[in-house]
Amino acid sequence: MNAFHPTILLTGFEPFGGEPINPSAEIVRRLDGRVIGRHRVVGRVLSCVFGRAREELHAALADAAPRVVLALGQAGGRSELSLERVAINVDDARIPDNAGQQPIDQPIVDGGPTAYWSTLPIKAIVAALRSAALPAAVSQTAGTFLCNHLFFALMHALDRRPGVRGGFLHVPWLPEQAACHPGDFALPLDEQVRGVELALKTTLSTTADTRESGGALA
Repeated sequence: MNAFHPTILLTGFEPFGGEPINPSAEIVRRLDGRVIGRHRVVGRVLSCVFGRAREELHAALADAAPRVVLALGQAGGRSELSLERVAINVDDARIPDNAGQQPIDQPIVDGGPTAYWSTLPIKAIVAALRSAALPAAVSQTAGTFLCNHLFFALMHALDRRPGVRGGFLHVPWLPEQAACHPGDFALPLDEQVRGVELALKTTLSTTADTRESGGALA
């Protein structure tokens, strides 16, 4: 698989919560196979199911042997592309997953650390996205549903893979979804794809993160 290019693993989720589409999955499908900074993107759409998503992630890591991993997830209601700073070791689901599971106050990894930091240059990515006229901010919480579950599982796996950087990016509704959620922000798919591609380019070209504020725009 890596004969010609090192790889980037890009993951998204299948639709959940009654939505017919998930922007994270659509972004992954658009970028799968694309070459960015001499790295080939390997896209995987994961199940929105506790435990199963982690198993699928581990299989994708073994298959792709990536240099960088960016996991994507839908955050309907958010008004920016949100670079997550930290993953915490708890599942606390407000709704059931796609298999009907709804874990409450359960550790993701028994005996694991309380939290992991993203190892992506999150503030440099935010700055690059804003310079490209895309709404972006650093987020201080990935929630406690499947996105945080996968983010923590990813960073726990990468803790034993020195030199591989990884993190999580939440994306907002697509316009066709926001039509069913009056008042919520939406970002067209082409713009979301452009943002994720720029995030990956920035990651590959940045070794040390910037120190500017990455907070939400006023």
